[in-house]
Amino acid sequence: MKMKELLLFLSCVLCVSADALHSDIHISGCSASDGEEMFGLDGEEKAYADFNKKEEIYPQPPFVDRTTYEEGTYEQAVANQQVCREGIKNVGKGMKDFPPEQDVPSGVMIYTRDEVEFGEKNTLICHVTGFYPAPVNVSWTKNQQKVTGSTINVPYPNKDGTFRQTSRLDFTPQLGDVYSCAVQHLALTQPLTKIYEVDSSARPDPGVGPSVFCGVGLTLGLVGVAVGTFFLIKGNECS
Repeated sequence: MKMKELLLFLSCVLCVSADALHSDIHISGCSASDGEEMFGLDGEEKAYADFNKKEEIYPQPPFVDRTTYEEGTYEQAVANQQVCREGIKNVGKGMKDFPPEQDVPSGVMIYTRDEVEFGEKNTLICHVTGFYPAPVNVSWTKNQQKVTGSTINVPYPNKDGTFRQTSRLDFTPQLGDVYSCAVQHLALTQPLTKIYEVDSSARPDPGVGPSVFCGVGLTLGLVGVAVGTFFLIKGNECS
């Protein structure tokens, strides 16, 4: 198990059967200045403690039949943070002579949530994985100008002990706009940046599609009439 300034207590309930259907996970972690308490199921985040808002957050979209935890879950998370920080002090004394282990992000991807249509609201997603320790910081630009309003989920563990996080930015695609997400991490000497450009491959106004289709259909119909007339005339000449 990796040991760093971020001390994680990982509780994972797994069925030992080879045909297990679900896996449940609970993470309680802290650093000298930050903390995390998260519950997940089958690789998805179910709930986490927001220590700034001082409440339990359920990040699933409203149309999902979500599960809520019993009253006092947030208060238990606060208590866990106190225990965690005491553990950091003790572990820090024993590990002070060991250099901290750090893994740079192994993958950064930027893509859209939905198929792109000019002028239609969409969401840009910047997915970062393979880093240790958590978290990463993600910043966005539009046409080389910094933009605000993005969100990022809490770090989620991969099976190899590294983490992944996803940042989202709502945007309205316009031809020629260039967006970027820049990822910062302790193991990086400079940010990792990915670019997304709104180009002509995006779908135009939905109203254009039917017009083009009708135009093509009309052209094919006229060609069919012309070919039929040609063979009719040739048939009369032969007779």
